[in-house]
Amino acid sequence: MIALSININKIATLRNARGANLPDVCKAAMDIERFGADGITVHPRPDERHIRYADVYALKKCIKGEFNIEGNPQHAAFIKLVLAVQPQQVTLVPDTTDQLTSNQGWNPIAHADFLKSHIAVFKAAGIRTSLFLDPKPEWVVAAAATGTDRIELYTEMYAQQAVKNSRQALQPYIETAQEALRYGLGINAGHDLNLENLPALANHLPGLTEVSIGHAFIADALYFGLQNTLGLYRRALLKN
Repeated sequence: MIALSININKIATLRNARGANLPDVCKAAMDIERFGADGITVHPRPDERHIRYADVYALKKCIKGEFNIEGNPQHAAFIKLVLAVQPQQVTLVPDTTDQLTSNQGWNPIAHADFLKSHIAVFKAAGIRTSLFLDPKPEWVVAAAATGTDRIELYTEMYAQQAVKNSRQALQPYIETAQEALRYGLGINAGHDLNLENLPALANHLPGLTEVSIGHAFIADALYFGLQNTLGLYRRALLKN
């Protein structure tokens, strides 16, 4: 089974709009787990415009499944947070401070020394590492050399092109995944995945271990409810 991790940033965005605690981020995370999610993902940013650092500490106490924290280790506060919370997985993403959403993966050649040093810190603490990566097979060997346990394939390009031809859109991802498997790397995927493009990814991407879905999941939940939406995404991940 491909693990389904739900990114709850947008639940925190809604809460922050009014300044109180509605919706309750911890309760939502617990309900999402209860409805069938394998894990919870958060991506705290320095400006705390959605998930706050305090939320991350609170979530560690209230969720039971896998906890995945995303972010850029260029920020000392992010490193401190991850080491204190001890999630099962940290996903390193090269986003800038004022970035609306993630829009690229790492260049593991240009950032080799930076990534090696920070990944070593997290792995020494017993935290599995995943490296956000564009679908470029030629970069896999450099990604593996950083010491990362997994890569997370950045799927925005796939989501945009899958509307016309999902198999053609998947080709660079398949090639990258095949190369990653040769180097013993686990394979995650995330960004702009939804009920329409997820089945092809689940059925044809070799070695896919986990997907992280946030924006589309919360948007669908407005119409179908959290529990029904969880069921829809679980079914979308089933292999034919």
